[in-house]
Amino acid sequence: MKNIAAFFDIDGTLYREGLITEMFKKLIKYEIIQPEKWYNEVRPEFLKWDKREGDYDSYLLKMIDIYIEAIRGIKKEHIEFIASKVIEQKGERVYTFSRDRIKWHKDQGHILLTISGSPIELVSEMANKYGFDNYRGSIYKVDDMNKYTGEVYPMWDSYNKNRAISEFIEKYDIDICKSYAYGDTSGDFSMFKAVKNPFAINPTKELLNKIHNDIDVMKKINIIIERKDVIYSLEPNKFQIL
Repeated sequence: MKNIAAFFDIDGTLYREGLITEMFKKLIKYEIIQPEKWYNEVRPEFLKWDKREGDYDSYLLKMIDIYIEAIRGIKKEHIEFIASKVIEQKGERVYTFSRDRIKWHKDQGHILLTISGSPIELVSEMANKYGFDNYRGSIYKVDDMNKYTGEVYPMWDSYNKNRAISEFIEKYDIDICKSYAYGDTSGDFSMFKAVKNPFAINPTKELLNKIHNDIDVMKKINIIIERKDVIYSLEPNKFQIL
């Protein structure tokens, strides 16, 4: 008998923001990233997004570019230590709905898997904290001295997430037609198409548009909005995207 799995994104789905943002702040504190990088390069993109004049991806990609350059030549164990501190201090900052769903899946005996675009050092800490059976994250390559080279194998796009799902399906003998997926951006759409029970958690406009343009996904999607201490479950054909 095949296993049932639950595939979770982390940033914006389990964790209420982006883990890379918290990591970035810590790297400034430990003087690995200069504060000027935030004020002169990242903050303008953040303000555009905060005012809803720009998009979150531009803000995120700017941080990632600076992160890649900042850790070049640094030993992996230093970044692993900082990542452990981030999760130790911020790891409880998750959505109630997603946290409860993780517990529910554990109670059902389902395989818990997380696929995230965040650095693998953060993803592994978060996966261990919430009891996931396995995980995938963006891998920042190291050399023979265990120092970062500046190369990265991303896990934030649909192609790589889909490949990770395929690997997990084979490894754990998963029945994808009975499985679940949780995500919030267009990068998670391939997961939604693959599984029987997809959940869009506080979805982006781009993701909602993709959902509305795919009849098969529209028929099975669960849209969850969590604001303050209230959780809303919305029917996709009962509201309008403005």
